[in-house]
Amino acid sequence: MADENSGSMTWFKQLKYLGPGLLVAATGVGAGDLVAASVGGANFGYTVLWSALLGALFKYALNEGVARWQLDSGKTIIEGWRYYFPAWVSYYFLVYLVIWSFIVGAALSGAVGLAAHAIFPIFSVAVWGIIHAVLAFFLVLFFKYSFFEKIMKLLIIFMFSLVIINTILSQPDWLQVWKGISFIKIPKGSIWLILGIIGGVGGSVTILSYAYWIREKNWTHKEDMKKVKIDLIIAYLLTAFFGLAVMVIAADVKPEAISGNKMVLSLAEKIGETSGYFGEWVFLLGFWAAVFSSMLGVWQGVPFLFADFMQIKNKSSVSDATLPKVESSKNVIQQKYYRYFLFFLAFPPLVLLFLQKPVWIIISYAVIGSFFMPFLAFTLYYLNNKHNKYLKAPRYINILLVLAFLLFAFLMGFKIYNMLL
Repeated sequence: MADENSGSMTWFKQLKYLGPGLLVAATGVGAGDLVAASVGGANFGYTVLWSALLGALFKYALNEGVARWQLDSGKTIIEGWRYYFPAWVSYYFLVYLVIWSFIVGAALSGAVGLAAHAIFPIFSVAVWGIIHAVLAFFLVLFFKYSFFEKIMKLLIIFMFSLVIINTILSQPDWLQVWKGISFIKIPKGSIWLILGIIGGVGGSVTILSYAYWIREKNWTHKEDMKKVKIDLIIAYLLTAFFGLAVMVIAADVKPEAISGNKMVLSLAEKIGETSGYFGEWVFLLGFWAAVFSSMLGVWQGVPFLFADFMQIKNKSSVSDATLPKVESSKNVIQQKYYRYFLFFLAFPPLVLLFLQKPVWIIISYAVIGSFFMPFLAFTLYYLNNKHNKYLKAPRYINILLVLAFLLFAFLMGFKIYNMLL
């Protein structure tokens, strides 16, 4: 049997080792993608489809950069910020992480509440959100990474299959779909939603979780870069197709229907017009699988970031020598910082659900996540070109990182400028 760490394995043999990339795809696809893409499709039809592809491409470059840095240096990106940048950089990230996590905790609970309420309206959106937040909390707290990966794989297969099938059944205008993918257009008033789509496709802070999940797979050597590339290419192809599918489905939905609890039902009813009652339920179940898998991924992956920061701060760095590569989540979960932040993600943000504006919360989360992208693109460019010894970033990755930095900085600057007018 071929060694899992062998860099010469064929694509076919490496497919069975896929996991971390699919987890990133399942985590990134959820609240931000589904709602921002739905609103974008409902308001601007096929004209902004290109934004889903662009978001996936940039997120691939960013995630590849995170893995490249770790496989070459043996350090996480948080360690890189701590040791190669001024101290305020890592503290900036800590502040950002806390704010982002509070918003995303509410956003994911609101999104899964919307989905569950649409399927079984016996409880309110808020109550369903609380139920799922508690369930995800205990699943992450008591089960190992191997179990978590299996659950996530099942959910991602389920949601991708159902949403893509529903897209075909919705009978879109394929010529207009192709034009929307091939030609970049920015309709008047669309910048906010485009930013949400690009920021939501493939996640934002959740990209950093990939560094900890590849350690779970024992991908710790520079030779594992080939597996990482295949893993991420497949993950972000699926992510792009999913974002496109949701936008196409939503293209014929009235914009005013994309608000509050009506959003999920409007999309489901649109599917039901062509595929019947069964198709409507298939879509609702796919929607639920997407947002619940995103919640599970965030609950499991993001606390690693806080635990990593605190261990570095306490001079107990999470490095190859201190963090086991396999099933390390069990060891980290036993540490107080991981448990504290898992609790923080799951429970305090639930208070925002009672604002009864779950879609507003979700879109805000997607946009706020985009503030992180210029920071990540710049630091990855610097670390991978300045401090890597063996895995220097190729030219195309550097170009994508520069473009990602410029685009996200421009979009955020444009939005801030408009807000100040």
